[in-house]
Amino acid sequence: MKIQIKFWHKIVLTLAAFAVAIAGFMLRLPSGFSHSDKELHSLFYFLAAGFLNVLFAKKNIVIHAFIFALLYTFGWAIEYAQQYSNKFFSHRIHGNADPEDIHANLLGIIAFSAIWLCVVGLALIWKNITKKEGAESAIETKEK
Repeated sequence: MKIQIKFWHKIVLTLAAFAVAIAGFMLRLPSGFSHSDKELHSLFYFLAAGFLNVLFAKKNIVIHAFIFALLYTFGWAIEYAQQYSNKFFSHRIHGNADPEDIHANLLGIIAFSAIWLCVVGLALIWKNITKKEGAESAIETKEK
C-alpha cells in the first residue's frame, strides 16, 4: 500500500520537524547526556537523513545528494548559532561551536547514505533482474 502525501504537506512536516530540532539544539543538553553528545549528534543526523530521504528522495540520487549537503550545512549553521546565542542572550544557553559535533553530524549522514546507497542499489539490481526474467518469459511465449 502506497501512502500519497501532498508536496506541501511534506514541506510543512519538514519545517515543523526542523523547528523542533532547532529549538532542541539551541538548548544545552542535561548533564546526564553530556557523555554521549557525539553519539546523539550522529543519531539525530542519521534519523534526519532518513526522514528527509523517505519524504523526498526515494531512489533519486540527486535529491539524496542535495539532502546530504543541506543537512551538513544545517549542522554547521546550528553549531555557529549556538556559539552566537551565547553573545546574543544575557546568559549562556549553550556551549561554543564544536568541530567534533560537526564531524559527528557528518558521520551520521554518511552512515545513512551508505545504507541508503546499498538499499537503492539492491533495489535497482532486483528491478533489472525481474525485468530480464519478464522479458525472457515474454519471448518464450511468443516463440510457442
